[in-house]
Amino acid sequence: MNLLDLPVLLLSAARALVDGIDAGVRARGFTDLRPAHGFAFARLAGEGATVVQLAEHLDVTKQAASQMVEELAQKGYVERRPHPTDARARLIVLTGKGRACTRAADEAAEEVLRPWADDLGPERLTALRQDLAKLATPGRLRPTW
Repeated sequence: MNLLDLPVLLLSAARALVDGIDAGVRARGFTDLRPAHGFAFARLAGEGATVVQLAEHLDVTKQAASQMVEELAQKGYVERRPHPTDARARLIVLTGKGRACTRAADEAAEEVLRPWADDLGPERLTALRQDLAKLATPGRLRPTW
């Protein structure tokens, strides 16, 4: 058994997923975003996050996260609100446009993943999900492309 092909296979599958979601988001009219923005949206969905929390999630500096937030705010995807419990912090939340983009990304992900699920079948898909859940480290996602 050659273990060294696993990183290439896992990274290739991840890249295919990200590229497919990116293409689907663009096809739905959100042409001014990069895949890294999607990783930020994943953290901001729900109740939002501070710049510090976003930086930790993306594994980037606070300055890099601040620049991304500024870019997304200028494009109308996020807005800054007062933090409900910390007067010194600002909460970054998705706008209606940001939530629409997130829905577009979910639809695109379904389009990419459906053929994978069909190819694997329900039993192998369940086993793959369980195996990946054992191996994956929850939390930070570093968008390297």
